[in-house]
Amino acid sequence: MDISIVVPLYNEDESLPHLAEWIDRVMNEHGFSYEVIMVDDGSKDSSWAVIESLRAKNPCYKGVKFRRNYGKSAALNVGFGHAQGDVVITMDADLQDSPDEVPELYRMIKEEGYDLVSGWKKKRYDSKLAKNIPSKFFNWTTRKMSGIKLHDFNCGLKAYRRDVVKSIEVYGEMHRYIPVIAKWAGFSNIGEKVVQHRKREFGVTKFGLNRFVNGYLDLMSIMFMSKFGKQPMHFFGLVGSFSFLFGFVALIAVIIMRLCGSIHLTTSVWFYLSMLFLVLGAMLFLAGFLGELICRNSTTRNNYLIEKELVD
Repeated sequence: MDISIVVPLYNEDESLPHLAEWIDRVMNEHGFSYEVIMVDDGSKDSSWAVIESLRAKNPCYKGVKFRRNYGKSAALNVGFGHAQGDVVITMDADLQDSPDEVPELYRMIKEEGYDLVSGWKKKRYDSKLAKNIPSKFFNWTTRKMSGIKLHDFNCGLKAYRRDVVKSIEVYGEMHRYIPVIAKWAGFSNIGEKVVQHRKREFGVTKFGLNRFVNGYLDLMSIMFMSKFGKQPMHFFGLVGSFSFLFGFVALIAVIIMRLCGSIHLTTSVWFYLSMLFLVLGAMLFLAGFLGELICRNSTTRNNYLIEKELVD
């Protein structure tokens, strides 16, 4: 199979028929063998009924329906698990991503050898105050911290070699950082393509301003795991050692001053600070180290309740 198109969606029943018609036209014009995997993230409207009708008309359409809303990362992760195409394309269901971009994205993966090609919405039709300005700052920060020279990390329109999506895991709200996760997994040939951004025709946006706060927390988590995920003691041990050493030296100084009679332990702030740093150093060794390992190796992190599937 040439292409798998993964479409995460939430309450997009009006957009889906138009998107499907558009995808079919582009795929047929270029003679691609394809599948479209639509992952319904717990929609409350008739989105699943639309997916069922699309499936009845065209077996290339497959569907997965979550019992409740888990988020875009969960939908992408499940879609990646079902994808069979040599090239996997992700796009949003709101018609703001153009399927006309798919052939060129496919060519860049197959002919130019990219592992991942990310879309760049150079001209956007979103609110400048609510989306454009925060997005530019967000992308600048991610670019500086990750070393990946992309203008738009959060663009939903991306293309991947199949090996990439089968090698990475997306959870929480990590979909914004798939290029970072891919680089961490060893897929460093990452490209970018300017893509068309269209105004939303139906429905309303599903993302609020809190995504920027959550996004930075997720970025810090990814950067930490990429550097210290395999050897967390390199971080916690270093910080814990400095804390413990400072506390130990301070405690020795306090004891010497006490023997000299210049201070009383119960009234000395240095005594309590030395004990604090000693305990803090020990806690960094134990709590942080064990906590990160437990989180990283959790067997339930990507378990989702799936109500229905159309994937055969």
